[in-house]
Amino acid sequence: MKNLFKINYLLTLCAMSWAANAQQYPNKPIRIIVAYTPAGATDILARAVGQKMSETFGQPVVIENRPGANGNIGTDVAAKATPDGHTLLMVTAGTHGINPSLYRKLPWDAVKDFAPVSLVAMVPNIFVVNNSVPAKSIKEFIAYLKANPNKFNYGSPGNGSTAHLSMELFKTMTGTNMQHIPYKGSAGVLTDVMGGQILATMDNMPPYLPQVKAGKIRALAVSTPKRSPAVPDVPTVAEAGVAGYSSGAWFGLVAPAGTPKPIVEKLATETQRILKLPDVNERLSALGAEPVGDSPTQFAAHITSEIAKWAKVIKDANVELQ
Repeated sequence: MKNLFKINYLLTLCAMSWAANAQQYPNKPIRIIVAYTPAGATDILARAVGQKMSETFGQPVVIENRPGANGNIGTDVAAKATPDGHTLLMVTAGTHGINPSLYRKLPWDAVKDFAPVSLVAMVPNIFVVNNSVPAKSIKEFIAYLKANPNKFNYGSPGNGSTAHLSMELFKTMTGTNMQHIPYKGSAGVLTDVMGGQILATMDNMPPYLPQVKAGKIRALAVSTPKRSPAVPDVPTVAEAGVAGYSSGAWFGLVAPAGTPKPIVEKLATETQRILKLPDVNERLSALGAEPVGDSPTQFAAHITSEIAKWAKVIKDANVELQ
């Protein structure tokens, strides 16, 4: 009985301590780690959320780009950070959906080492080509590839990225072939698609959309089952001739495992508030991102389901990285 009393007493003290920490939080600058290069979709979304979070909390929110190893380097840094809410990570379908099955060994666990905060946005991949490519539609593009076997290349932000696997799925479903050229982030892919060093990509929409609207590259399709409001005249890959095709990306905030629950909930509430702001909603929607903002529990369930989904895709495609 005495031991039970002691346990209850300690739990009460912990709860009181967590509540006090949440009230004082944040008491120093917050960093949001982006495990990719600047100017990509992950970076854009992190800065949009971070700016508003800084205004609310009265503390600087610093975006720290830690690219490398398909997001694994920055993710590892976040996993090992002090769990006090002052380090967050903008995760993706890559880090917390694909990589757990793509890599034989990882120094972090997508579920055990992180506390989900909120799903931030869903983002279609957009299929774009250099303006020199004669194809004006997906059907014409497929015909062009079949007429020119082994002569076409495409780029992605890295091996195993959603852009890479989305294009590999396209190749499988259409019986076409393209050489994959991996980059270290979307910025390099965008630059080289515009310059003609590579001829196509199917990457996350935000960094590409301004160049599509400016006419510097041509959009053939979006990867999701439904058209994007950001480019309503651009068909989906499925309706353009590849029945059943569907892929896309998502982004969300997590904290290191062990971050006090009241702090996680405070961050989730703030993230949800930010994503409902008209200017943020308008900004993200204009980039082709669909703001979400859900609870830690809902986001945790989403991560679990995504890991299972991509595990099957990767197994079927027989893809594995060391």
